[in-house]
Amino acid sequence: MFGLTFEKLLLIAVLAVLIVGPDRLPQFAATLGRAVRWVKDFADGAKTRVREEMGPEFDEVDWKKLDPRQYDPRRIIREALADEPAVKPVSTSMRPVPKSSSAPKSPAAPSSGPVFDSEAT
Repeated sequence: MFGLTFEKLLLIAVLAVLIVGPDRLPQFAATLGRAVRWVKDFADGAKTRVREEMGPEFDEVDWKKLDPRQYDPRRIIREALADEPAVKPVSTSMRPVPKSSSAPKSPAAPSSGPVFDSEAT
C-alpha cells in the first residue's frame, strides 16, 4: 500500500494531531470520513455502470489477468518479437526487369515557350 508502514501511519497521525490541534481534530476526522465514503461510492457506482454495460460478460472477465502489476515488459517484447511471421522467400515467378541497352533519353525540349496568361498575377 504505497510503502506505508504502521510506523509511518502513526507518525502521520501524530503530526496531524499536532498541526490541526485537538479542537479541530473531530471536524477533520469527519471530513476525511466523508471523503473516503464519497470515493468508495464513486468506485462502486463505476463498477455498477460497467457491470450494466457489459451485461453477463462482466462476471466472465479474468480481472487478475488485466492487472498491470503482472506485466513484464521484457516478456512482452520477447513474445512480440517471437510472434513475427518469418519472411517469405522471393517468388521465382518474378523476373528482373531487363535494362535497356540504349542511353537514357534526354527530356524533350518544349516546342514553344510557356503559355502567356494576361490575367495571372
